[in-house]
Amino acid sequence: MKALKSPRKLLLWIILLPLALFLLLQLYFFVQIWWWVDHNPSSTSFMRHQLAALQEKNPNAVLQQKWVPYDRISTNLKRAIIASEDANFSEHEGVDWEALQKAYEKNSRKGKVVAGGSTITQQLAKNLFLSGQRSYLRKGQEFIITYMLEFWMEKERIFEIYLNVVEWGNGVYGAEAASEHYYGIPAASLNPAQAAKLAVMLPEPRVFDKNRSSAYLERRTGVILRRMGAADLP
Repeated sequence: MKALKSPRKLLLWIILLPLALFLLLQLYFFVQIWWWVDHNPSSTSFMRHQLAALQEKNPNAVLQQKWVPYDRISTNLKRAIIASEDANFSEHEGVDWEALQKAYEKNSRKGKVVAGGSTITQQLAKNLFLSGQRSYLRKGQEFIITYMLEFWMEKERIFEIYLNVVEWGNGVYGAEAASEHYYGIPAASLNPAQAAKLAVMLPEPRVFDKNRSSAYLERRTGVILRRMGAADLP
C-alpha cells in the first residue's frame, strides 16, 4: 500500500506545486496593479531588461524617463496614439477580439507577421511585467494581466501609465522624455504633426530613432494626422 501511495503523492505534488506557484504569481500581479491605481510605477520589466542590455555595452548607461501627469501630456499625442495603436481603446474591455481576428487574417494572407492587433492595455501589461519574448504561454499571461488592469483601473489611468512608460527610442521611455529627445520640448507642447510622428514610431521606436526621415514614417504620419480628429479619448 505504501508503495502505491508514494507515486500518488508524488503525482499530486507535481500537479499542485506548479498550480500553487502560478496562483501566487497571479496574486502578486493582482496586488501590484491595485497598488498602481494610486502610485506610479518607478520602472517596468521591459525597461529593466533594456537597461541591462544597454549596460552590457556601456556600464554607465541610464534610461531617459520623466513621469508627468496625464493633464501635462498633449491631447494631440493622446489622440495620435489612439488613432495609430488602438482606435477602440475607450470601448473594449482590454482585448479587442475583432482587431485580433483581422490581424490574424492579414498575417495569414501575407505569410508573416505584419499586424499585431494588441490593444494599449495589452501593450501595457507586457511592458509592466513580461519580457519581449513571444510564446503562447507569455500571450496567455498577457491576457490575464490585461483583464486585471481593466478590473482595477479606469481607462484614463491605464493610458496615463502607458504614456509614461512606453518605449520611444534607444533607452527613451515615456512621452516627456520622447518629446525632449526628438523635439527639445515638453510633452504638453507637442503640436499635431509632432504627436502623429511620435505615435507612428511606437511599433519600432529604436528603428525609427535611427531613421527619422524614412519615407514610411512620413507617409504614415500623414495618415494618422487625418485620423486624429475622430479619436475618442478616455
